[in-house]
Amino acid sequence: MQKPSCLSLLLGLLLFFVFASSFVDAKIHHHDFVVQETAVKRQCNSHNRITVNGMFPGPTLEVNNGDTLEVNVVNKGQYNVTIHWHGVRQLRSGWADGPEFVTQCPIRPGGSYTYRFTIQGQEGTLWWHAHSSWLRATVYGALIIQPQDGSSYPFTTPNRQAPILLGEWWNSNPIDVVREATRTGGTPNVSDAYTINGQPGDLYNCSSPQDTVVITVDSGETNLLRVINAALNQQLFFTVANHKLTVVGADASYLKPFTTSVLMLGPGQTTDILITADQTPARYYMAARAYNSAQGAPFDNTTTTAILEYKSAPCLANNSSCSTPPVLPSLPAYNDTNTATAFAASFRSRTKVQVPTDIDQNLFFTVGLGLLNCPPGASASNCQAPNRTRFIASMNNVSFALPSNFSLLQAHQQSIPGVFTTDFPAAPAVQFDYTGNVSRSLWQPVRGTKLYRLKYGSGVQIVLQGTSIFTAENHPIHLHGYDFYIIAQGFGNFNPKTDTSKFNLVDPPLRNTVGVPVKGWAVIRFIADNPGVWLMHCHLDVHLNWGLATAFLVEDGVGELQSLQPPPDDLPIC
Repeated sequence: MQKPSCLSLLLGLLLFFVFASSFVDAKIHHHDFVVQETAVKRQCNSHNRITVNGMFPGPTLEVNNGDTLEVNVVNKGQYNVTIHWHGVRQLRSGWADGPEFVTQCPIRPGGSYTYRFTIQGQEGTLWWHAHSSWLRATVYGALIIQPQDGSSYPFTTPNRQAPILLGEWWNSNPIDVVREATRTGGTPNVSDAYTINGQPGDLYNCSSPQDTVVITVDSGETNLLRVINAALNQQLFFTVANHKLTVVGADASYLKPFTTSVLMLGPGQTTDILITADQTPARYYMAARAYNSAQGAPFDNTTTTAILEYKSAPCLANNSSCSTPPVLPSLPAYNDTNTATAFAASFRSRTKVQVPTDIDQNLFFTVGLGLLNCPPGASASNCQAPNRTRFIASMNNVSFALPSNFSLLQAHQQSIPGVFTTDFPAAPAVQFDYTGNVSRSLWQPVRGTKLYRLKYGSGVQIVLQGTSIFTAENHPIHLHGYDFYIIAQGFGNFNPKTDTSKFNLVDPPLRNTVGVPVKGWAVIRFIADNPGVWLMHCHLDVHLNWGLATAFLVEDGVGELQSLQPPPDDLPIC
């Protein structure tokens, strides 16, 4: 093994002291998460659902940049569970990242595990959620990262702020829904409602105004709304009637402010907006509905609402009944790709940034769906995708399969053979017209637990190319353990000879989840400076279940500060 040089040790110590001195006021936050079954009343009925501390959504955690979190999760539910801290860099603390069978084995019913990690150089809005089966439907909450003490926002301090969590609700147990889809090989039933902070809003049957979320404002004030798309399987448009939205941040990174009338968030994405109460005092609906880019695919075509309420609205000032309905906004059509594209194209980092230019790994990953042929003699009830097949998804024609006896990180750290291989292809084995009429011979991927190995410090560029195998749609791709720069997005097949002219190497946005446009592509870059095993997957959970994922194995660098920390003593075992 290569010994660290005196210079590298000196630089490491210098970086350590600089980093440590910048967080002298950091705090340690202790939280207890009890995962349990709770009766939740929605749409006329009471439903038993898995929640955290009996809350839906779960508790909001608020910290400062530089603080440390210790969250003890006790599983009193009936299902295995893990918690993922979505967007947290987890520098050297991969054991706390949370995806089941990737960085840990699940917390079994009756078990517990304490997640320990430090927020390092991130400010804004992230979130946490279950990363086991479809428990994320009700196990999620906001993670708000304020500036360090003594620092401030790069914009005027808002009068107040509030998290806005967009979600999906099933009247059936979501675990039963995904298990049935796994059995049949078909698509799972779509949700029955969308929610804002856990409530569908009063446009749904059996939902009363008293149960609709209300955000109160004073005339003239400017407030910060932290919008999070926690839905399982749906990109969502979001707007506020008659109000302009000024976007100032996304995925815990500040942006060059821009004004819009509508947001579009893929599952996993967050967007921070300033909203000024400059309209006639009244009550205005906030609303969210689907952006569904997959042609002909079923989706939940309903609208969830909350209410932005001026305290000086006449009915409130006179203490009378507010019988006039709130003002209803207009939302884009469910298939309005132009609006979704224009919104994504508006994102820029707040200042010039240092985009990696020395690229050691130039990767090309296709992402999309497929169909798996059923074996001879298989029951028709287990092959309910088109033409008696089963749905499957893949990257570079490899459908990702999770292990069950060890986590990938455990197998890597302990050199356990036979759990995974490191031969995930850097490009598809067969080049084809990715967004055209794809030959049926390419519709069926191979199953495997294949990782891609990266040396510590490598400069990485990935072209994420959408495909039209079976159907094309927008895929929100999330990379664990890293932020990355989105340097370009476009439609059609990526052309390295012409599309490189579109690269933004000056002020591209820094994100952890990128929407790969329907019948299009996106290019991201990052430095592999965080050792461990890091999942990259589509954040539409139905696609993750079908295998639209891979993982990077990032090797240790030189010395302790470039190496994965040892596993904690209470790490769950399989």
